[in-house]
Amino acid sequence: SVGAVTIDRNARPLAHVVRGDLVESVHLGHLVLLDDTGHATGRRGDPDEVMFPRSALKPVQAVAMLRAGLDLHGELLALASASHSGEPEHLDGVRRILAGAGLEESALDNTPDLPLAERSAGGTSISAERSAGGHPPSSIAQNCSGKHAAMLATCVAAGWPTEGYRDPSHPLQRLIRSTVADLTGDGAEHLTVDGCGAPLFSATTTGLARAFARIATAAPGTPEGRVADAVRAHPWWVGGTGRPVTRFCETVPGLVAKDGAEGVFAGALPDGRAFALKVLDGSSRAVPAVVAAALGRLGAGSEAVAELGRTDVLGHGAPVGRITAEL
Repeated sequence: SVGAVTIDRNARPLAHVVRGDLVESVHLGHLVLLDDTGHATGRRGDPDEVMFPRSALKPVQAVAMLRAGLDLHGELLALASASHSGEPEHLDGVRRILAGAGLEESALDNTPDLPLAERSAGGTSISAERSAGGHPPSSIAQNCSGKHAAMLATCVAAGWPTEGYRDPSHPLQRLIRSTVADLTGDGAEHLTVDGCGAPLFSATTTGLARAFARIATAAPGTPEGRVADAVRAHPWWVGGTGRPVTRFCETVPGLVAKDGAEGVFAGALPDGRAFALKVLDGSSRAVPAVVAAALGRLGAGSEAVAELGRTDVLGHGAPVGRITAEL
């Protein structure tokens, strides 16, 4: 398509995969760095290209739900903003959100799936454990179930029907679309269906960074401020054990961040310095290195942040190279 050709032409290298003394692969994409006034101090590719932010939009969607009257706080509000790993506490949290609205698990209408977590505490794949134990894919185990439970709870709080809550014409989704447009400054013009079944609205990489800056700098008690407080205080609920988004939020003071499928990641610091990136090929392997480099460029780097960005290239199980960011 014409759009795909444009993106290919404008993308620039964000990371190199170095094996031995050769560059083996290159990940192209778009990235923007914003200072505390919203001015772009760094750009790679064309961050004004329109894209689908995927689950990186979840904090923005949570803001919309709070604007509609959702009454969640703390870890459960963080879970509403999450792509959780499906660990037992996550699933219990989803049930608590539903129960608070007088709803059962059967009300969830997101795509059934096995948990996102790769490993349980015992080292066995959670997905393998569930399959071996006779647990089929379910909506509650899918990584977006916290968002969907919060969507349902929002409908109850606002007096809207829970039936058809995923329909783009539903009042909830109309409000989410307008909130995406408001916080990003983009038009949210493109609409499709996300992997979980919810409507997905477009933004630019720059707009996504703007949205996170607005959330991170919002006054306490506002919908934006409440989301920021929840993510900062409960980063494990936003991702899970060992997940990059959780580890970055745990390591960088005041960071509000969220990952998304297809190589999307965005974050902002309390003073409004922000970044967002989109890896063109959709690979997640380059994301930690680029995030660490972006934080460094924004003045939030440290040895711990650099270590989070370290991704070794292995040969026979030993490091023989590394993924290096180019910003």
